[in-house]
Amino acid sequence: MPASIPDDISFDEFDEIRSPKMEATDIEKVSQTVLSRRSILGKGIAFGATAFVMGATGLSPVAARAESSRLKFEQVAANDLDTITVPKEFDWHIVSTWGDPLWSDSIPFNQTTRGTAASQELSVGDNNDGMALFQHEDKNILVSNNEYVNQSIIYGNRESRKPETEDDVNKAMAGHGMTVAEIALQDGKWGIVIDSPYNRRITANTPFEISGPARGHAMMKTAADPEGVLAVGTWNNCGNGRTPWGTYLSCEENFNGYFSSSDENYQPSADLKRYGVGNKDWGYAWATVEDRFDISKTPTEPNRFGYVVEFDPTTPNSPLKKRTALGRLKHENAELVVAGNGQVVVYLGDDERGEFLYKFVSSGKFTEGGNNKDLLDEGTLYVAKFSDDMSGKWLALTPETTGMSRAEICILTRRAASKVGATTMDRPEWVAVNPYKAEAFVALTNNKNRGKKPNAGGDETPVGGPNPRAENPYGQILRWRPANADHTSEAFEWDLFVIAGNPTVHSDSYAGSKNITAENMFNSPDGLAFDASGLLWIQTDGNYSNTKDFSGMGNNQMLLADPETGEIKRFLVGPKESEVTGFAWSADRKTVFVAIQHPGEKGNSHYPDGGTAVPRSTIIGITRKDGSAIS
Repeated sequence: MPASIPDDISFDEFDEIRSPKMEATDIEKVSQTVLSRRSILGKGIAFGATAFVMGATGLSPVAARAESSRLKFEQVAANDLDTITVPKEFDWHIVSTWGDPLWSDSIPFNQTTRGTAASQELSVGDNNDGMALFQHEDKNILVSNNEYVNQSIIYGNRESRKPETEDDVNKAMAGHGMTVAEIALQDGKWGIVIDSPYNRRITANTPFEISGPARGHAMMKTAADPEGVLAVGTWNNCGNGRTPWGTYLSCEENFNGYFSSSDENYQPSADLKRYGVGNKDWGYAWATVEDRFDISKTPTEPNRFGYVVEFDPTTPNSPLKKRTALGRLKHENAELVVAGNGQVVVYLGDDERGEFLYKFVSSGKFTEGGNNKDLLDEGTLYVAKFSDDMSGKWLALTPETTGMSRAEICILTRRAASKVGATTMDRPEWVAVNPYKAEAFVALTNNKNRGKKPNAGGDETPVGGPNPRAENPYGQILRWRPANADHTSEAFEWDLFVIAGNPTVHSDSYAGSKNITAENMFNSPDGLAFDASGLLWIQTDGNYSNTKDFSGMGNNQMLLADPETGEIKRFLVGPKESEVTGFAWSADRKTVFVAIQHPGEKGNSHYPDGGTAVPRSTIIGITRKDGSAIS
């Protein structure tokens, strides 16, 4: 079997081990830059929300919070418990769990075997991430991404903790993708409606139509699909989006770790290497079952993954499409907003160290009740360039600016962005657009290579601008406001809403911005979403060691922030070794749905069942004890 990803390192770190990047040579220059940047941080560049409030009201940040705080709950303390912790005014319950049956002929989850390929095909997938709730007639349909499977858990019933049979490999393929499930309230708790006609599993073996500029291009063609129009499967689906015409957007992220080569001497192309595709996979061994995962046999197959996919969950068996016009990258989420002129804008982050922030602007315009189904197939892709003077520009990726065809731009998007000189970022995660004003936020989760190594394409990663700290362990949240309050504009102004840090350990810029305290500190912001009241929810996927630089931070968490005042309070703490991710709200706003991903990824959790039970990812519902709306 191919070598696997070690249990204690991340996907990004595995890519670095397999394909180490060249060390930067200007370390002395970088050191001077970061010292200069630290002095700037102390003068307010990082405290966008604070500066905004002081300019608008004349109040100090503390006074503004005291007089007008909209965060009406008692903050949860950091902890390392193996359960969910929410404010005392709230309750939580489990909505669905990895392995839960979707149909009456499904096989219930088996704690001993952890299931088979057959049982997984008929059950909720593993490691739910982004999600959305759709109301259709009197039905509630929850769509959730199933990013990946924990090999040490799904194969935890044998000593190797690895796939050993063809059924093992097929079980993992079935655990990826998306789960569509009708849910309903019963005795105040949400749960799956068994045998609903809307229930559906979309996996690594589900056909997808290739749409947009890359459709039919030579780089998309394989022996199995000589026309380059039909891809099989989706996996590593991370964040999500939804459209005003009623469809769900799911984002393929770390697609590269599933490909390998049976020829150990095979030399992957530079374009494959740019996306982390190499001769070894992460241990899934999918190439032992299907040749399409063997790059020495099917070198163009990886080009068919790394896209935003779209479908209508309210129509059973609706077609699924890979929207190549939105670019090929390691997508986080797809945040869609309709501009004032009707054009659709989609913001997209590429979650790898030193990669870029993008937006797509449709050629056509959204029409209420009209035919909008292919709006995401035609338009212009842009990439962000930030200046130290707090201004920025969206650079168009076109044949004229890149020397590449439109199809090539969509397939080799990272190469196109490098060509125009975009700003390398500290791992752009979720983007969230404020529903009440023209501004957007992106979580830059962390970047240990900032100021140390170039990105996978050789682009330098200097310290400065929106990435103000070298070897950034904590991350930050960036905000930008488009010129003329128009999301289609190429110009914008930016600031940093919050810089995460640890003020109990550090006294310099690594302590964080002024809205970070010992009581609300966190690291690695990841998920972002606005609620109906205009408050910003923040979820983390970071270091939960609770020691050294991360002392006092506890498990991963979810926080609530006021974008007007900069106030941030911790709302939830997840169980051991889990990531808190994904958002959805019920129509009456009385329930917020949140995903708890990979509990016990290092073997130290038995959430949610306790005892000696297998740890399982879940979707939970959170409600107020008094039954009122959450926001």
